[in-house]
Amino acid sequence: MTEQIQSAFTLEKFDDGIAVLTMDVPGESMNTLKAEFGEQITSMLDDIEKDTEIKGVVLASGKPSSFVAGADITMLAACKTAEEAEALSKGGQQVFDRMENFRVPFVAAIHGPALGGGLELALACHYRVCTDSPKTQLGVPEVQLGLLPGSGGTQRLPALIGIQQAMKMMLTGAPARPKQAKKYGIVDEVVPESVLLDVARKFALKGKPNRKPPALKGANKFLEGTSLGRQILFKQARKQTLSKTKGNYPAPEHILDIMEASGGKATTRGYELEAKYFGKLVMTPESEQLRNIFFATTEMKKETGVDGVAPVKMEKVGVLGGGLMGGGIAFVTASKAKLPARIKDVRAEGIANAMKYSYDLLNKKVKRKFMRKSEMQKQMAMLTGSLNYDGFKDTDIVVEAVFEDLNLKQQMVNDVENNCKESTIFASNTSSIPIRQIAEKAARPEQVIGLHYFSPVDKMPLAEVIAHEKTSDETISTTVEFAKKQGKTPIVVKDGAGFYVNRILAPYMNEAANVLLAGEPIEHIDAALVKFGFPVGPMKLLDEVGIDVGAKISPILVADLGERFKAPDAFDKLLADDRKGKKNGRGLYSYTGKKPGKEVDGSVYSLLGIETSKKMSFEQIAERCVLLMLNEAALCLAEGVIRNPRDGDIGTIFGIGFPPFLGGPFRYMDSLGVSHVVARLEHYQGQFGDKFAPADILKTMAKENKSFY
Repeated sequence: MTEQIQSAFTLEKFDDGIAVLTMDVPGESMNTLKAEFGEQITSMLDDIEKDTEIKGVVLASGKPSSFVAGADITMLAACKTAEEAEALSKGGQQVFDRMENFRVPFVAAIHGPALGGGLELALACHYRVCTDSPKTQLGVPEVQLGLLPGSGGTQRLPALIGIQQAMKMMLTGAPARPKQAKKYGIVDEVVPESVLLDVARKFALKGKPNRKPPALKGANKFLEGTSLGRQILFKQARKQTLSKTKGNYPAPEHILDIMEASGGKATTRGYELEAKYFGKLVMTPESEQLRNIFFATTEMKKETGVDGVAPVKMEKVGVLGGGLMGGGIAFVTASKAKLPARIKDVRAEGIANAMKYSYDLLNKKVKRKFMRKSEMQKQMAMLTGSLNYDGFKDTDIVVEAVFEDLNLKQQMVNDVENNCKESTIFASNTSSIPIRQIAEKAARPEQVIGLHYFSPVDKMPLAEVIAHEKTSDETISTTVEFAKKQGKTPIVVKDGAGFYVNRILAPYMNEAANVLLAGEPIEHIDAALVKFGFPVGPMKLLDEVGIDVGAKISPILVADLGERFKAPDAFDKLLADDRKGKKNGRGLYSYTGKKPGKEVDGSVYSLLGIETSKKMSFEQIAERCVLLMLNEAALCLAEGVIRNPRDGDIGTIFGIGFPPFLGGPFRYMDSLGVSHVVARLEHYQGQFGDKFAPADILKTMAKENKSFY
């Protein structure tokens, strides 16, 4: 018999005494935990408690491809005080505590993501069984939203799998795959989806288990099993965490505080601290900005390139150029978009290198047991190569990733128009050449578009989709959909030199070079911007990207956008000395010795004629460089290069690692106050000239006391 209780939960009882409790949030594609479910679950548990015929409960999801994807984050925005957020945490703790201490066993039957509150719900059950599907993953990603597991996760996870493994999962937010979850001890069994419920029911019939703390071996016995060992372990963890976060993110510190206080066991004190710090973190500006990013990217996933214009279905992709970018584009096309990619290069070695790029990445997954060898072979079979345009006739889109040379790119457009079908889209992965120039001689300019990836393509989440005046709406929507299939977050930007991301990066990089020429040491400049929150400093970034690439982009920007983009002459001196950066082992950093790329090459200073001394503070250096990026972002918005502040923020965070906890350039300007930004720009304008002149949009906003959001 089935009794329907309100909306999200149904209970079905079977003759063997096992009841299946199914969660299926109406109208949503994924299950998320909402505050109002507290009452629903409580009344469900009351009913089960009263029914003496029930011997065990299997908790399952009614969604075809997810267990519970976490708590509904919109609840947090409604909290006005830390106490209200703390109460939410305590409410979750109480419901899960009741489940854990229930008279009959609960078994979580997990298929698809069990993340955040979803995993905490499963941890409160007495057994966990999951499917071997690649969709299934178990994790606590709250730290990525500036939070911590707030429904008992900081207590139950270490008690189940040990301090170090739990610490790693909570501090990184990285999920475990089914086999890993079994190895760590999170789940009791991994089974094919077809038998998930049968196996879960067998566990429910076993009665409640007698769980022992995880067995500790070797060094772990000392590190986790003794108070001195735990002291050493947490001291080391704090040191490593601080070196990564630079003190910019409060959540990891609080996770360690709670874990240290409860010592790897689930304690009353631990639960109290968990709720208290959860409440406190919900109110931090860092968590607010990280949640804003989450909402923005969720919104962007639902959008098409052009409203109301449907994308054309893709079946085959061409890639021109087998270099690092071409290899990366072919890899995400085959592995993420699951589309066959045909790679063309003028040399056989180019094709071989592009193939090796995918092989190495996939083979690593096979070695780590994240992937079966047969799956790897299937993905590799989707990649083929050719020295001419054989096999390109039926491609739907051809992505060009050749050198930054306008004539070469125009030649490629011509080749594709002559060798592919009439509807084939030509997408250029140029980083700076305006798309209108690439399309200048095209017979079908409406099918020419920019699709700018960031390096390394397999890791960087952003793609800029660049439409010139003649690009058709269908081409835009199709390219956006293609980038999404490759696992990218695409932003649509207007054509122009440098597009959006490289355009706002250039003044920032140039100013860092000016600070260097004024005598500040290279490592001091880089440390200032890493402390500010960037993943690498501007000098290190220049070495990584290539000093020659930087020098090539500069004249393109100056020609299109004016003198404020002029790079300091120092670049010429570096290139004359054959310093291209990491790629040729000669740059601002030294690539010989014991620590290649870690120490500055001191000979750079005499080459540039600089006497170094630290005169400026970290804050002064960061302010000078970042203000130019903020000002340029505002100009891009005013000129319609980006569609809205949201796209501008996401583009900068995903494209160049702008500090996520600051929310992106526009959110950051809002938090500083636009009038403060204008005042600081004017201050530097007085010192260093008109490159610091505040954008008109900022001056108007300051006068009218407006903000971007």
